[in-house]
Amino acid sequence: MSTYSTMRRRFLGDSSSEPSRASSPNPTVRDGEAVTLVSTSKLRKLTQKRSKRRQLSVFGLGGLLGILIAAFFAQQHHVINLEGLMDLNLDTLFDAIPAGIVNDAKDLTRHERETVNYDSFTVGLHLQSQGVKAQHPVIMIPGVISTGLESWGTEEVSRQYFRKRLWGSWSMMRALVLDKASWKKHIMLDKLTGLDPPGIKLRAAQGFDAADFFITGYWIWSKILENLATLGYDPSNAFTAAYDWRLSCEKLELRDHYFTRLKAHIETAKKTSGEKVVLVSHSMGSQVLFYFLHWVEAAGYGDGGPKWVDDYVDSWINISGSLLGALKGYTAVLSGEMKDTAQLNAFAVYGLEKFLAKHERVEIFRAMPGASSMLPIGGNAVWGNKTFAPDDRFNQTVSYGTFINFQESNSTQSPANLTVEESHAYLMKNSETWYQDQVRSSYSYGVAHSRAEVESNAKDPRKWMNPLETRLPLAPHLKIYCFYGVGKPTERSYWYREDRDPLINVTIDTSLVYGDIDRGVIMGEGDGTVPLMSNGYMCAKGWRINRYNPAGVSIKVYEMPHEPDRFSARGGPNTGDHVDILGRASLNDLILRVAGGKGDHIEENYVTNIREYSEKVKIYEDP
Repeated sequence: MSTYSTMRRRFLGDSSSEPSRASSPNPTVRDGEAVTLVSTSKLRKLTQKRSKRRQLSVFGLGGLLGILIAAFFAQQHHVINLEGLMDLNLDTLFDAIPAGIVNDAKDLTRHERETVNYDSFTVGLHLQSQGVKAQHPVIMIPGVISTGLESWGTEEVSRQYFRKRLWGSWSMMRALVLDKASWKKHIMLDKLTGLDPPGIKLRAAQGFDAADFFITGYWIWSKILENLATLGYDPSNAFTAAYDWRLSCEKLELRDHYFTRLKAHIETAKKTSGEKVVLVSHSMGSQVLFYFLHWVEAAGYGDGGPKWVDDYVDSWINISGSLLGALKGYTAVLSGEMKDTAQLNAFAVYGLEKFLAKHERVEIFRAMPGASSMLPIGGNAVWGNKTFAPDDRFNQTVSYGTFINFQESNSTQSPANLTVEESHAYLMKNSETWYQDQVRSSYSYGVAHSRAEVESNAKDPRKWMNPLETRLPLAPHLKIYCFYGVGKPTERSYWYREDRDPLINVTIDTSLVYGDIDRGVIMGEGDGTVPLMSNGYMCAKGWRINRYNPAGVSIKVYEMPHEPDRFSARGGPNTGDHVDILGRASLNDLILRVAGGKGDHIEENYVTNIREYSEKVKIYEDP
């Protein structure tokens, strides 16, 4: 019996748990009657308080997992024979755990499973009872974490992984732990071409299975799919447009014909249903979709002509879209770090470095050109200068405008404090030529300050992912809905120091803890991954500037505060986390209303100061 099967049997029991499928309520709303958002209280199942004994069970199980992980890291120094550990009979190991802890773990897991099953269909069933049903075909464009990559290589090095996922499955975890060198070889693209290395062939998994779960038990899009199904959606009128997020958009079309196929799916969906489509994107998927909106109409590319988007797309639902990048993407390619690594304890840092050192992480991130689309867009106009940033808060001691800071500025490796624009130049100066070439040939991170610049950029594919250098389509009937979480601390700026590793030169200064600085990281507003300025600026202000939206496309913003259930590992039905928000009850409600043709009933909802921050951004209307 496998390790996973053993753990599942001991903690979950032998019987499978199928979701409760209550009969659908009869529709009670007449056509034309106003439809209102369902209250949180009707959707949220109250979580019973856990006893101290349950908390002890979580602690005990976490300790057991820690021992297994520590055993692996100890293997690097020949302290423990990992092969012997892999043959360990887990039944015997679990028998040594007090029965009370095992029983509490089963009870805790059963409660979580019941909560998930409750949330899965409730939103859709409620809307069904209000008369909402499937109307527009729905096409979903996922983000990075929610697209699995599987091996299709048949060379000897790849045969053991054939059709197994090397990103987004337990196969990935196993390969990473037991065959790290081979996993790296498969997951990294060729540094010069930005395409497959010789003999390696990884492709995005397709269909709903590509994005519903990251690994078994860790849902991504599954709750949205379940709720869509209650309104009448199935593979005939819903589709997941998964893609290989490692590739730049240019190479995505060159190798996989991704945008050609996406265009065909949209056209087919309208032809078979008689309705324009609703596009739903998440995270980096919003950047990919924005690129597509340019590509599909451009002569010599999609050749759809200037009216294609207006003819085929009803709405774009932009969920937590990283339209202006994610600041943690910069530190990932600079030094292989982010808050999640900087704030580990000493033992965890030791284990991580022995297993996957910073210079290895940098190499992997840089050899995925698609990830560099997440570098911050908009320069100092959006992110601030050395004394000021639009999202600086009252009584803030240090401005966010200095993005990368050094305590000691005495060399080329640790220069003076850097703004976002200066940080980008610093990265280009201190990275390999192949990486510089990949970035410069694929992306542009600036601002077009005039209508003439914007129109000129329509002919330059490098600009098509940047909403501050190009415009929305001339589609006056298109509707854009910006739904994103807020209220979860998000990385905003960093403190660095020189590093003795000659391959990296600098590292986050984790010794720095005072004021707003937590182990070298300064947190700002956002959804835990994407800063508020990236999620919200284009929707709250940027696309209300005429040169970026000359057709007057309708834009609606709905911010959702992060109000996690303290006893739920994924935050529960009111989370605003960047990924977990896909399971949020109110987000599912909003998506289904737009898909069901009721989007006009949605009112804007602001809970942050994004509109005030946006007015301070140094981007203005044409004179």
